Amino acid sequence: MATVVLVGTLDTKGLEYGWLRERLLRRGVDVTVVDAGVIGDPRIAADVPRAEVARAAGADLERLRRDGDRGAAVTVMARGAAETVRRLHGEGRLHGVLALGGSGGTSIATRAMRELPLGVPKLMVSSMASGDVSAYVGSTDITMMYSVVDIAGVNRVSAPILANAVDAVAGMAQGFAATSRADAAGPLGGAGGRPLVAASMAGVTTGCVDAARERMTEHGYEVLVFHTSGTGGRTLETLAGEGQFAGVLDLTLSELADDLCGGLLTAGPGRLTAAGSRGVPQVVSLGALDMVKFGPADTVPDRMSERRIRVHNPSVTVVRTTPGECAELGRRVAAKLRAATGPTALVLPLRGLSTLGAPGGPYHDPAADEALFTALREGLRGSAVELVETDTHINDPAFGRAAADLLHRMISG
Repeated sequence: MATVVLVGTLDTKGLEYGWLRERLLRRGVDVTVVDAGVIGDPRIAADVPRAEVARAAGADLERLRRDGDRGAAVTVMARGAAETVRRLHGEGRLHGVLALGGSGGTSIATRAMRELPLGVPKLMVSSMASGDVSAYVGSTDITMMYSVVDIAGVNRVSAPILANAVDAVAGMAQGFAATSRADAAGPLGGAGGRPLVAASMAGVTTGCVDAARERMTEHGYEVLVFHTSGTGGRTLETLAGEGQFAGVLDLTLSELADDLCGGLLTAGPGRLTAAGSRGVPQVVSLGALDMVKFGPADTVPDRMSERRIRVHNPSVTVVRTTPGECAELGRRVAAKLRAATGPTALVLPLRGLSTLGAPGGPYHDPAADEALFTALREGLRGSAVELVETDTHINDPAFGRAAADLLHRMISG
C-alpha cells in the first residue's frame, strides 16, 4: 500500500494535519506524520515525534525550546525533517509527501522535499505559493499549490483546496507505489536504459538543439533538454555534478550573460563548471551570448536604454551584449573550460549565436561576436580543450548534428 508522509508543525497546524490524515486514510493510503514543531505542544500525535526529528539534525529539542530562537529552530528542524524523509524513502516507507504552511512551515517542508529523488511525488500547499517560489522549489520537482487563505483552520475556502491536495497526492503516491522503484524514480532512476545526455536550449537556439537531439537519439542516447531559465541551468549543473550524464551538449550559455550583466535569468557563477569538474565529456557552444534577458520592457536598466532592445514576449525583454561584455564572457568561458578534467570541446558558430544574431538579424554584430571569439581563442591557447570553428550559424541543423557527432565520439573514446 502507498504511504504518504505528512511533514508539519503540529503545534500550530496540528488540527489541519489531523484533517489531512483522516482524509488520506479514507483515500486508501497509509499515512506517516512527521512533527517538525518546537515551541508549543503538538495538537495531534505524530508517528515521528519532534524530539526524534531534532535528533536527526544532531540537536536537542529541549535546548531548542529553551533558547527560544525561532529562526534557529526552523533551520534545525528543517534539517532534521530532511534526514527523516530521506530515511523513510530509503526504507521504502514513503511514496509521496504532502505539507501545508506559511513561510516557516513551507521552508521546513520543502527543505525536506528537496532531499528526495526526482519523480517522488512532492506537494506543498502554501500561502507563499503565489509569489516567487524559487527558494522553496530549487531545482527539484516540488509542486506548489496556493492556499488562497492562510493555513488557519479548515473552512469553506480552505477545505476544497486541501481536499484537492489530498486527492492529488494520494493518486500520485498510489501510482508511484504501483510502479517498480526503478521506473517510478523518474528518468534518472532506471538501470540498463539508454545513456543520458544533457542539452541546454533557449527559444533562440531551438533549431540547433533540436537537430543535435535528433542526432544523439540516432546514436542511442536519451537527451534531457534544459531551458536556460536560471533554474534550468542550475538543474543541469546539479545533475551533471551527481554524475547522471554520459555527456553534456552545453550549446546555450545565455545564463552567463545574465550573470555578468545583471539579467533576470542567471544560474549563478557556478554555471558551466559541474561537467568539467566531474570529468564528464562536454561539447560547448555560445548560444544566446549575444543577449541579456530582463523582465517587461520597463525593467531594462536606464544604463542600457541606448542599446538594441527587443521585446521577446510580454514577460521577457532582451538587450544586445556589447563588444566589451562579449570579451569578458569569452574570458570567463575559457577559464571554466580550461579547468575541466574530462574531454571538452568548444564549437564556434562564426555566423551568429542566435536567431536574432543571424546575418541580417537585429542582433547581428560581427564586432561583438569577434570580441567573444578572440577572447576565447586567446584564453584556450595551449589548453587541452578542442577548439572547432565553423563558418555556420548556430541554428543551422548541420551545426547541431556536428556538435552531436563530436560528443558521441568523445563519449565513445
